[in-house]
Amino acid sequence: MIERTLVLIKPDGILRGLVGEIIKRFEQRGLKVVGLKMVWIDKSFAKKHYAAHIEKDFYKGLEEFITSAPLVAIAIEGIHAVEYVRKIVGATEPKSAELGTIRGDFAHTSYKYSDSKGITIKNLVHASGSVEEAKKEVALWFTPTEIHTYKISQEKEIF
Repeated sequence: MIERTLVLIKPDGILRGLVGEIIKRFEQRGLKVVGLKMVWIDKSFAKKHYAAHIEKDFYKGLEEFITSAPLVAIAIEGIHAVEYVRKIVGATEPKSAELGTIRGDFAHTSYKYSDSKGITIKNLVHASGSVEEAKKEVALWFTPTEIHTYKISQEKEIF
């Protein structure tokens, strides 16, 4: 039940100065940051991360966006971390995201608007969609020496 998952704070989150607020959302709910780094990825790495989307119509815009500025990669650990992180992040389309989620509180765009402008949807973060995907993504973004093991105060209460 203790899982590890990947969160990326995308270029729009970086450029809007939301890094601290986004990380805070996970930490205040008892999730543990076990890996953290800022990187500026190139097109080759974008293709590795978004391999499942390369043949899709929206991929070119996604690649341009994700390589347009630095991003922050975070490995997060906790009980049912994959599912819990997805709840904290909110629906992929910000217009549909509940208030109280990262996307619901800080983004408001829609697929329709993004499509009309020929741009990728700006939704601040990426979060692994399944336990299997999380394992692959964490391994892609972090080496074993970049993942840290330590105890946080909540672990005494909930683990």
